[in-house]
Amino acid sequence: MIKELNSMKKIKYIIAIVLVSFGIASCKKDFLNQKPLDKYAEDAVWGDPALAQSFVNNIYFGIPHGFSNIMMSSMVDETSYNADFGSSNVTKSLITPSDLSIFESGFWSANRQRGMNWSYKYQFIRAANVFFENIEKVPFDRAEDKAALKGEVYFLRGFLYHDLVSIYGGVPIITKAYGLQDDFEAERNTYAECINYITSQLDSAALFLPVIQSGNNKGRATKGAALALKSRVLLYAASDLFNSNAAWAGGVNKELVGYADGNRPARWQAAKDAAKAVIDLGAYSLYQPGTPATAAEASKKYGDIFLLKETSEDIYIRYFTKKTDENWDGYNPGLYNNPNGWHGWGSNTPIGQMVDAYEMADGTKFSWSNPVHKANPYANRDPRLYASINYEGAVWRPRPTDAATKDPIGIIQTGYYVKPDGTVQAGLDTRNSAFEDWNGTYTGYYMRKFIDPTLDAQFNKQEQPWRHIRYSEILLNYAEACIGLGQESEAITYLNMIRSRVGMPPVTESGAALIDRYRNERRVELAFEDQRFFDVRRWLIASTAYLNAAGVRIDGTMDASGKVMPDRAYSLINAQTREWNARFYFLPIKLDEMNRNSKLIQNPLY
Repeated sequence: MIKELNSMKKIKYIIAIVLVSFGIASCKKDFLNQKPLDKYAEDAVWGDPALAQSFVNNIYFGIPHGFSNIMMSSMVDETSYNADFGSSNVTKSLITPSDLSIFESGFWSANRQRGMNWSYKYQFIRAANVFFENIEKVPFDRAEDKAALKGEVYFLRGFLYHDLVSIYGGVPIITKAYGLQDDFEAERNTYAECINYITSQLDSAALFLPVIQSGNNKGRATKGAALALKSRVLLYAASDLFNSNAAWAGGVNKELVGYADGNRPARWQAAKDAAKAVIDLGAYSLYQPGTPATAAEASKKYGDIFLLKETSEDIYIRYFTKKTDENWDGYNPGLYNNPNGWHGWGSNTPIGQMVDAYEMADGTKFSWSNPVHKANPYANRDPRLYASINYEGAVWRPRPTDAATKDPIGIIQTGYYVKPDGTVQAGLDTRNSAFEDWNGTYTGYYMRKFIDPTLDAQFNKQEQPWRHIRYSEILLNYAEACIGLGQESEAITYLNMIRSRVGMPPVTESGAALIDRYRNERRVELAFEDQRFFDVRRWLIASTAYLNAAGVRIDGTMDASGKVMPDRAYSLINAQTREWNARFYFLPIKLDEMNRNSKLIQNPLY
């Protein structure tokens, strides 16, 4: 019986081969020349304006947004990523040329970080180069449509190189799309050459692009975006890191990681002029710049900047819809960062140093050494704290149905409370929560900024955009450049525009004290907006930024009904061990890239 079955199988197999062979033989002679159904041929793309536009649309994905599950804020002294997932390799400076950890292009999570990777960026740079090699073939009906598309790609290529240079220093400037027969080896250009190239790309973009976009084009590059990015690029270029002669690395390869010579005041002037060019466009303004009547009003209008779909501050933003699908770790800031007591993941939790950076309402520094401050640490603070941080006792939103009976109002509980019978009840938002305990904060805080309080993030994805560049940054850039030039009164004028909007008293310092006030203002105003990671590097202050992450332990009492009483005691804790190594001012070039290209020089101290 078994032999018969085997014989039948052989017969069926032979018949199948014959039928397939017959089918192949009867096909058309051009069988192997069939066009694929899942992609377009190159001649089709450059023969159709709509397909050329789609090609450009894809290049925009080379600029990663900041709403990934692991945010850049957790790579610096703003937040801590509560699940680690390799992020501690960054905060402990353990990155090596053989292991880029979450910056690896193939890392299983960390959309934002792997989007900064060398190989990832060069994929999109190649696409931009392909565009410029083919754009003149496209049969546009209107010349202005072609010009606008060219402007977008100039902007995108400039942005792609800016991202590379900000994290690697000087990189090879590649302006052609390599073919299989080309020599792929290329030397790194100097830092100065890269900055000149990036600004030339942005200048070209500004010539072709409209000042702002409208209708279905919102979110695309504009003249304002090109000039604003140029402001950022030139501000970085004038900063300490790139004008230090690489003293932090013993002066090794200084032309690759900064300027080897030149006139620094001229760089500050270029940064000032670039920021002023954006201001003079007259296209942007601070959102609701008037002095608020109350601290609550100040907090609301600052928080609304990040909850509205559009504001007068928006220069370059990334839009989303509820259908945006980037796998489990892509765009979903509400789910990622809500407290665990709301079924959120509590992913990026503010660390103590970030919370302490918010001044008192009168402009003085907050200090745990001050007994009045320590007794009630979240009272009378900079209004931006209340729009950015969820802390013990803060009112958030109604609890989910399965927790509402334990907290009908929706108050953050990151403390531990002694009940009348002497037992201790862990707060609903701690890692010992009776409600959900796997994703609570280690620091005692949660992020509030960016999160829509009107939505139940467990089930609903919000649609607020990510703001790559907003007008507040430009005012801060202008102020910093003025400080660099010694023009302190002008710097203070622009710095106080931002402070006045949230009802904070004016800055009056000078010299080193003014620099410190400016840097703290930038830290607070642009909190969690992908700025701090680069700021602490370009200011050469990373050794103080990568101290152990602090947190707070809260002890209180609870009545028999489960209501938390207002009396609480606070003590500082070490929430996460961190370390700094000067080599991490820049990311190392991956060992595979070094092996493929013998002309590359590795970054210092690696």
